[in-house]
Amino acid sequence: MIVKSASFVKSFQNADMLEGYAPQICVAGRSNCGKSSLLNMLMGAKLCKTSQTPGRTRLINVFSVIAEKTFYFVDLPGYGFHAAQKSIGDEFGARTEKYFHVCNDIAQVLCLMDIRRDPSELDKTLINFLRELGLPFTVVLTKSDKLSKSKAAAARLSIAAALGLARDNLIVTSSHNGGGKQQLLDRIESVLETCGL
Repeated sequence: MIVKSASFVKSFQNADMLEGYAPQICVAGRSNCGKSSLLNMLMGAKLCKTSQTPGRTRLINVFSVIAEKTFYFVDLPGYGFHAAQKSIGDEFGARTEKYFHVCNDIAQVLCLMDIRRDPSELDKTLINFLRELGLPFTVVLTKSDKLSKSKAAAARLSIAAALGLARDNLIVTSSHNGGGKQQLLDRIESVLETCGL
């Protein structure tokens, strides 16, 4: 798949307001795992603000993407950020959970994880939550440029085993050098062709 153009649509506080934006490729992950950088790479434009400060994304951000067909990236608030007030952190979690429960236009969830770290309990909880809801997902391992190829390959196998997944369901990427970009875009294209949304 080749992205022809992309644009920011709107930020939403309430998941109920996303009806009509279909199909959706949702991006979820821990705070500071590289969601904004990955989206910028996939869209070929710096539409997401990147920050070294975890917890920057607090709303549900929607982007329109025109490729072979039009779809929407949905950037969810990062989870696991505890430097913010607890009430705010809880609000992020509730907003994300509600999105998965009420949105009927999700074609795929991209679960982002830093390849340098073992999956956290929150990561495992997200995967199990998506399994329970029957939502299709792909694990996207970010920041692979920080490791050698051999260490990245070993980390992929280790993370796959920890999550109980086949390694084909994990795509290794790097927003720094573009690694995995085309593979991930092709996965999204395949999903869109078969999802019927």
